[in-house]
Amino acid sequence: MSILMTLRIALIALSRNKLRTVLTTLGMIIGVAAVISMVSIGTGARTSVEQQISSAGTNLIMINAGSFNMGGVRLGTGNQSTLVADDAKAIRDIDGVRWVAAEANTRGQVIASNENWATSIRGTDVDFVLMRSWPLLAGRFFTESEVTQSAKVVVLGTTVRDQLFGTGADPVGGTIRIQNQPFRVVGVLASKGQGQMGQDQDDAVYMPYTTVQKKLLGITHLNSITVSAAQAGTSAAVSDRIASLLRVRHHLGAGDDDDFNIRTMEELSGILTATTTTMTLLLASIAAVSLLVGGIGIMNIMLVSVTERTREVGLRLALGARGRDVLIQFLVEAIVLSLVGGLIGVALGLGISGGLATFMRWPTATSPSSIATAFGFSAAVGIFFGFYPARKAAALDPIDALRYE
Repeated sequence: MSILMTLRIALIALSRNKLRTVLTTLGMIIGVAAVISMVSIGTGARTSVEQQISSAGTNLIMINAGSFNMGGVRLGTGNQSTLVADDAKAIRDIDGVRWVAAEANTRGQVIASNENWATSIRGTDVDFVLMRSWPLLAGRFFTESEVTQSAKVVVLGTTVRDQLFGTGADPVGGTIRIQNQPFRVVGVLASKGQGQMGQDQDDAVYMPYTTVQKKLLGITHLNSITVSAAQAGTSAAVSDRIASLLRVRHHLGAGDDDDFNIRTMEELSGILTATTTTMTLLLASIAAVSLLVGGIGIMNIMLVSVTERTREVGLRLALGARGRDVLIQFLVEAIVLSLVGGLIGVALGLGISGGLATFMRWPTATSPSSIATAFGFSAAVGIFFGFYPARKAAALDPIDALRYE
């Protein structure tokens, strides 16, 4: 019997019980749609992380005041105070270093006229906007002389600007107050959006690190130093040179632990990409369970169909049909169920992914490989779970089948 005739008979058999066919197909539809949408969410998250890291620059190196032991107690990152401005100046002379920004950070209440806003206060250096490739929306960034003089000048992120002066306002030349001290606004940074960890990069006030040290915190050490390697791909070598320099400057012996931590954006990129990849696989695995449930549903219905059509099978075998013909007939019915469910599931999955991106602003990315995998898996499920009922039908004895009531 030709494959077209077999397919025609399969469609006729499935159309006899339309509601049962629809409900059986629904399991495959939900399964395929869930796989595609979950993989799209995971892939979109990974792509978004990679783009954010790329925009920040993969040649960035972050040096933080590190953990150390004191009286048997191990203190965490940021508890050490040995990073100083002279360390940042010495790092500038290392081969392969392009830009260096010393940083001293805190948080505080920022006041302008009758408005106030709690935000991050980041003390940094003039190289900050260069290494971050961060353009200005208005005004200018502070100068090297203002860093030297600990000048009370600030550059606002757009979120702080909108909260204190109104959306789209030009605050350049205006005054804000921090800890009852006046600071002159000299610029506004262009909107940058979320950072690698999901923080709002625009929700911050930037000023010379010396100003934070002397005017706000009363300290002489730094919280961190950010370095930009001259060339991409050299971050690991440059970070090794920095570590060697800092160990010498901090008088650390061969057996002493580092009193600083060095991380590169390449390392961070690898960690975050691995995390999002694991999340994608986890989501896809959970969604794939629904495909298995749909396959079990197909197997159940096909077993019921074999039982209901026992006399029909017996009649076909008595008229000369081979067992292989019966097996193919029921197997084709199972495959049709899974493929139709797969096609509808693909369309539904694409629709869900598009809806999440449009209405909920979730980053999604649907790849042809994920669609092909989900659709191929649905076909494989149909073959796998349809084979046993088909084989059971093919193995029926014609005489027993004809006498079946």
